[in-house]
Amino acid sequence: MTHAPHSLTLADVARHLGATLSGSGETPIRGLATLRGAGPDQVAFVTSRAYLKDLAATRAGGVLLHPDHGGSCPVPRLEMNNPYLGYARLSQLFDPLPSRDRAGIHPAATVADDVRLGENVCVAANAVIEAGAVLGSGVVVGPGSFIGADSQLGENTRLHANVTVCHGVVVGKRVILQSGCVIGGDGFGFAHDGSAWHKIAQLGGVVLGDDVEVGSCSSIDRGALGDTLIGDDVKIDSQVQIAHNVQIGDHSALAGCVGIAGSTRVGRHCMLGGGVGLSGHLTLCDGVQVTGMSLVTNSIHEPGVYSSGTGAMDNHQWRKNAVRFKQLDDIAKRLARLEKRRG
Repeated sequence: MTHAPHSLTLADVARHLGATLSGSGETPIRGLATLRGAGPDQVAFVTSRAYLKDLAATRAGGVLLHPDHGGSCPVPRLEMNNPYLGYARLSQLFDPLPSRDRAGIHPAATVADDVRLGENVCVAANAVIEAGAVLGSGVVVGPGSFIGADSQLGENTRLHANVTVCHGVVVGKRVILQSGCVIGGDGFGFAHDGSAWHKIAQLGGVVLGDDVEVGSCSSIDRGALGDTLIGDDVKIDSQVQIAHNVQIGDHSALAGCVGIAGSTRVGRHCMLGGGVGLSGHLTLCDGVQVTGMSLVTNSIHEPGVYSSGTGAMDNHQWRKNAVRFKQLDDIAKRLARLEKRRG
């Protein structure tokens, strides 16, 4: 990642973003802040019309915004057609985390003799790396993290504290694994003999593409036979459960508490809102968006927005609607009979 030099000016910021600068570019910039909280050495940003009410009173050294919103800006402005994307890129300049990385293996880490390490790898205290693992250049392994035997991590991948990457997992380049996530744990596979359950050994692995991020305390299970596959640039929020042999296409995003049952396939550029559940062995085509708390029980073959959850309402009204829901089948049959008589 790129870090902001001490002499960074507003003009430097504009060049970094490819933004159009209106006003003086000599102001020194040392950070980012909100419109209300920014001081004269910080850049603020406007990504929604809802925040325009705070623009006139800002004390920021500069404001990042859309060209249509710059008319009432009292300070120098950085204009971009996609200011939210500009904010994302600018945030990387002021991220202090990479500056704390120190290449080398901490004395309290445990690394097997045959582990292959690329250049500038950082392994923190109490990390464990088992035999046969391969870590590319610039990989950072946070304190207390575990990398299982024969796993592979691509260059510039980062494991935060207490991440578990189980055996035989392949992780791409520039992947971020947040604290507490588990990649490659056993899938939920059991056979019942009529009185007890018998565990099915999970013989597959997990493959994460490049530029994937997995949030804290999320789980991606290894495949029962083949691999669980996560495509490039997939973003997975915290507390998400992805079962064995699931496939997720490139550039898809999953919000918190999503649950996907085994062998379901999610296409490219899909978005699953918070708490969405997908039943097993389904297929979602490319470009599907499922709104929060929806349950998907059938495959979706046309791109678009889909919903099934119902919003909260007054409890008295909800109780009446719940009773009517149970009556829908009978009402539908009676309506069909009436239409038949009219026809």
